[in-house]
Amino acid sequence: MSPTREAGPLRLVAVTACPAGIAHTYMAAEKLQQEAEAQGHTVKVETQGSIGAENVLTDADIAAADAVIIAADKEVDRSRFAGKPIVSVGVGDAIRRPVELFELARTAVPQAGGGSAAWSTRR
Repeated sequence: MSPTREAGPLRLVAVTACPAGIAHTYMAAEKLQQEAEAQGHTVKVETQGSIGAENVLTDADIAAADAVIIAADKEVDRSRFAGKPIVSVGVGDAIRRPVELFELARTAVPQAGGGSAAWSTRR
């Protein structure tokens, strides 16, 4: 059974990344930030774009987060998110359906170690 974090605002961290690291990485980050604010959630988004990682998540950011959203079309190191619920999707999903991702994050199961995501549209 999946744990359910109480209704109300979530504290989220996210990573967005695409192979080219130009438009979609930043579009996904912006959409997550806009919709989080509209829904009353807080989110800090690390972008892994063509110029490298920006707005890098700190250990404190990750520790304070209720869940992690990884919106990426390339591999993202998940080891730093061990013990956190993770929702892993493609960049397009973060652009098109961020509110659904927030609800999935609310019920995602914490993962052990740095393995595969608790919930994923991949595979």
